[in-house]
Amino acid sequence: MELGFGLPIAGAWATPDALVKVAQRAEALGYRGLWTFQRLLYALEPRDQYYGAPGAQWPAPFQSVMDPLAVLAFVAAHTRTIRLGVSVLIMPIYQPVVLAKQLATLDVLSSGRLDVGVGLGWSRDEYQAAGAEGSRRADEFMRCLKAVWTDDPVEFSGEFYRVPRARVAPRPVQRPHPPLLVGGYHPDVLRRAAALGDGYTGGNIPLAELTATVGRVRAAAAAAGRDPARFPLVCRGSFNLTPEPLGADRRALWGTAAQIREDLARYAEAGVTQIFLEPNFQPGGASLERALGQMETLAP
Repeated sequence: MELGFGLPIAGAWATPDALVKVAQRAEALGYRGLWTFQRLLYALEPRDQYYGAPGAQWPAPFQSVMDPLAVLAFVAAHTRTIRLGVSVLIMPIYQPVVLAKQLATLDVLSSGRLDVGVGLGWSRDEYQAAGAEGSRRADEFMRCLKAVWTDDPVEFSGEFYRVPRARVAPRPVQRPHPPLLVGGYHPDVLRRAAALGDGYTGGNIPLAELTATVGRVRAAAAAAGRDPARFPLVCRGSFNLTPEPLGADRRALWGTAAQIREDLARYAEAGVTQIFLEPNFQPGGASLERALGQMETLAP
């Protein structure tokens, strides 16, 4: 299993200096990828709870979140080999041809190091702010996105999206296109990932649900005629490195370095292909100094 690390994208520690230091140190330590996520706004009276932390308000780090693609373009200029990922972009707030152009450009700027996670999101407040609609368009969105990347010239005519016969360049460096991971939890998401994507990306999958989740992903891959054993499964791992061991009821990836490494081994054994340690939601707030130390301690 490969190990990645989340970039400082949310909260007070999300600064240009922190981005460069985290990115370059992760690359030097041998981490496989650097990851971002997307949050469009912070609803003061949210209509939907954040699934990872139910409550009246969203997590505090969501109050300030950088744009993930701008961050990856910035980091691409300060690194050379480490891969650059987003988990996930909210499809309904984009038009596919516009997003295809942005992502192809980013793949060129990074010399073919981009991994793209896409999902439907979950906030009706963000949908409203972007003039977006829900899930009916998702399959067609992905087909259009891939057509823009792979067909030359491209011509796409669907129920929701149309691209006139045209050339859209530059093309991505990676062929046929950057790996396209699909995130979410509904059965339709797993079908979409297997039928139209190149892998699945999940949030913080609890250890108690890990085997079942991997089983569902692999079953969807098999149903779509894909090799389940070779179907990528990437997940986020919010973590908390502590000096003293935590008890048996601790959260996965919370505890000492030894406890966290035990958890990582369980994710690997279950079939996760990459997990990225997510520092933006640290108890008490993330900090650059602490994140750099954690990266050193937990380096692959």
